[in-house]
Amino acid sequence: MVATFPLQSYKHELDTSPEAFGELRRSDDILDQPAALNQRLDEDGYLYVPGFLPRELILAGRASIAERLAAEGSLDPAHPVMDVIARSDKIMTYRGDLALHNAAIERVVYGPELLGFYENLFGESVRHFDHTWFRAVSRGQGTPPHADLVYMGRGTHQLLTCWIPYGEVPLEVGGLIVLENSHRQTDRLRNYLEVDVDLFCENRPKEVAKVRDNGGWCHPGWLTNNPTTLRQKLGGRWLTAEYQPGDFLTFKMTMLHGSLDNQTDRIRLSSDTRYQRASQPADPRWIGPNPALHGKAAKQGRIC
Repeated sequence: MVATFPLQSYKHELDTSPEAFGELRRSDDILDQPAALNQRLDEDGYLYVPGFLPRELILAGRASIAERLAAEGSLDPAHPVMDVIARSDKIMTYRGDLALHNAAIERVVYGPELLGFYENLFGESVRHFDHTWFRAVSRGQGTPPHADLVYMGRGTHQLLTCWIPYGEVPLEVGGLIVLENSHRQTDRLRNYLEVDVDLFCENRPKEVAKVRDNGGWCHPGWLTNNPTTLRQKLGGRWLTAEYQPGDFLTFKMTMLHGSLDNQTDRIRLSSDTRYQRASQPADPRWIGPNPALHGKAAKQGRIC
């Protein structure tokens, strides 16, 4: 994988030299070895498994999303719907609504293939969060570096994220990137990793108004908006792949990640969902028939 053109993440050009940018390590060769999978997860902070999910399930999920986007008028009618080409005036990033009551997406993310993978990995029964995250990322959009723990840390921290692309994602379409070995820097990142975006200080009136009264966050969630300087400070390389239908990437809550910016008119479709041991506590914001999510019911006050 070689970048033959400038790559950006959150509007910052990345250093794509071999010392700063590289390819994810594959783990499809050890799927039948749970001990090896767990060892690699501890070593790398992630597992990249190409071609694991049936291609037809991914394309069915893609079709369901494409049809919804076409119905709302977000796609360029000059192109086939399955190409998912955005209208020039449409800007999109997070579109969780596209996964609501979507049987094709639920079949992918909560089907026997993925649940079986996590049962094999954890060595026991698993549960998933009931909320499904979905992104439809248009031209120029990307995600700044962050760790998922700050959004979902009220239950077990042995939670894993699963990121799935719904279609081909060459570098220019803006796939997910992870910062190599960042999961090993928890001491250095302690102040950030202890953040809970839905907490607020009851003795700070402005924070009460922002978070409790208006449903905002006490913290933006991301660690920085500059992935270039972050890599220079923490070391390691930004790692990614040219993803194909059927691939997935799973990683720890402390793994710093973001995405490349989409440099095309093609909308990048992806889901990110969470899985854990059923025996461990789950963050109540994300479970149940009507999860609180980051809404007002999720806000918690404290004295600072």
